[in-house]
Order: sequence, then structure tokens, then C-alpha cells
Amino acid sequence: MKDAAHDLPYAQGSAALGALNASKVLRNTYLLLALTILFSAVCAAIGTSLELGRGAYWMLFIASFASLFWVHKVADSGQGLVAVFVFTGLMGLTLGPILNAYLALPGGGALVFQALSGTALVFFALSGYVLVSRKDFSFMQGFLMTGLVVMVVAMIANLFLNIPLLNLAFPALVVLLMSGLILFDTSRIIHGGETNYIRATVSLYLSVYNIFVSLLQLMGGMGED
Repeated sequence: MKDAAHDLPYAQGSAALGALNASKVLRNTYLLLALTILFSAVCAAIGTSLELGRGAYWMLFIASFASLFWVHKVADSGQGLVAVFVFTGLMGLTLGPILNAYLALPGGGALVFQALSGTALVFFALSGYVLVSRKDFSFMQGFLMTGLVVMVVAMIANLFLNIPLLNLAFPALVVLLMSGLILFDTSRIIHGGETNYIRATVSLYLSVYNIFVSLLQLMGGMGED
């Protein structure tokens, strides 16, 4: 009984320290996420004004994919912040050709604004729900991994089959999966499962990016119909 009583303050102190660290990671993650999204938006505007073609898009996409490995490699060092801005800047540039394609459609400006507003609504609603409820969404890990595999297979299959129905179903699947990842990643941060705010930022950034692009595809596809 004495040992248990002696260990109780230590356990309470450890729990308080863990909560404090999680709060710090969350605060740093949201700050860095806001800065990277802003920087990415500036780069997207530059990419749009340059009117980059399909070839430039794929070069930027490959470069951003390569920089993602760099981010994860140096996330625990001082280079991590530089790497994450390089990555999100390149991702922003890849939006240039995508935005130009939708802005060329009738009502394209409104379409982009609606996709942007929808993305913000999804992110803030899901993140807010996790922060208020403090619910642990770690149980979704298996479902999300399976969904990501299905998403990759569907993407590859559609490159060869080009099924119109799949063109709408695929972005809807991406929105669903990225929404689940926002719940999962935010939950990991507040429960101490993710202690590196740079990696946490990249995970949330990719979810936001993919939701935005997928909403553009969904709204653009429905508008064409």
C-alpha cells in the first residue's frame, strides 16, 4: 500500500507532463500547418500565373514526392523546417496546372472557392470534434491502411480503364479516407502517439491537400454532367 501511495504522485506527474507535451506538439503543429498552407497558397498562385504544362506538373510532383522522404529523414533535426517548406512549396506549385484547368471552366472561380471552403469546413469540423471529445481514433488504423491500398489500386486501374463512374467514385473515396486520417492524426497528437510536430504537420497537410483536389474533381465532374 505504501508503494502504491508513493507511486501515485509520480504517475500523476507523468500524466500531467505527457498532457503538456501533447499540447505543445498540437500547438506547434497547427502553427506550422497554417504557415505551410499559406506558403503553399503563394506557390500555387505563382504556379497558376506561370501557366505550367503537364510536363512541368509531373516534374514538380516527382520532386515533391522525393522531398517527402527528405522531410521524414530530417524531421528530428534543424533541417526539418527547411525540408517541410520545400515540400509544401513544391506541392503548391503542382496546384498551378490543376487550378488553371478548373479556372478555365465556366464558373471556375466559384468552383475553386467552393472547394477551398469545403476543405476548410471539413478540416475544422473534424479537428474540432477530436479536440472537444478527446476521443481516441487509433482503432481506425487498420481500416485506413486498407482504404489507402484500395485507393492506390483504384487509381492505377483507372489510368488504364478510364471508367466515368470511377472518375467520381475515386475522389469521393479520397475525401472519405483523408477525413478519417484527420481524425486519426489529430487523435494521435493529443494522446501522445505523435511527438514530432513536423511529421504531424506533413500528415495533416497531405490530408488537406488531397481533400481540396478531390473536392475540385467532384464538383468539376458534377458540373460537367
